[in-house]
Amino acid sequence: MAKKPEDDVDWKLATWEGANREALRRWAALPLERIIAALEEMQEVGEALHSSDASVGVEEQQGDYDAGKEDE
Repeated sequence: MAKKPEDDVDWKLATWEGANREALRRWAALPLERIIAALEEMQEVGEALHSSDASVGVEEQQGDYDAGKEDE
């Protein structure tokens, strides 16, 4: 009978709750200076996204969806 390979995956992290718990654990392990720098960077990105013309939305480019097909 063949041996089952070792599973190094922590399947508890493969859920929303597990991933959230792991993210919070990693965030809490950061030094205070790094946390503050990350928060400032996130604020800058948020302000840049807010001031951009993101409210217009995404418009689909007209494509040639029948490209490569022969005319019938």
